[in-house]
Amino acid sequence: MERVFKMSFAGLYPMYIQKANKKGRTQEEVDTILYWLTGYNEKTMQKQMEKKVSLETFFDEAPKLNPNVHLITGVVCGCRVEEIEHPLMQKIRYMDKLIDELAKGKAMEKILRK
Repeated sequence: MERVFKMSFAGLYPMYIQKANKKGRTQEEVDTILYWLTGYNEKTMQKQMEKKVSLETFFDEAPKLNPNVHLITGVVCGCRVEEIEHPLMQKIRYMDKLIDELAKGKAMEKILRK
């Protein structure tokens, strides 16, 4: 787990973009999801990438986790996201789950739990 927490968000971000692009989705959609989840905006998220912060720092410094994260359910990497006990790992898996839903063609309205 520690290894995952120390991963750089700037290193993970292009992988999310690539995953979305392969399925015909856009960087803008990925950004919208990340902003919704964390409360960052374009400028603040860019600063975090420039500083090459870890996922741990990325979530620790996130302006505001969306109050509807409890609506994110399902399986990522063989784990049910709603049952993950470690708070940071759960946030990381929420992020993974949302990007997976985007890549699977789910409508943005459903991804953002509207």
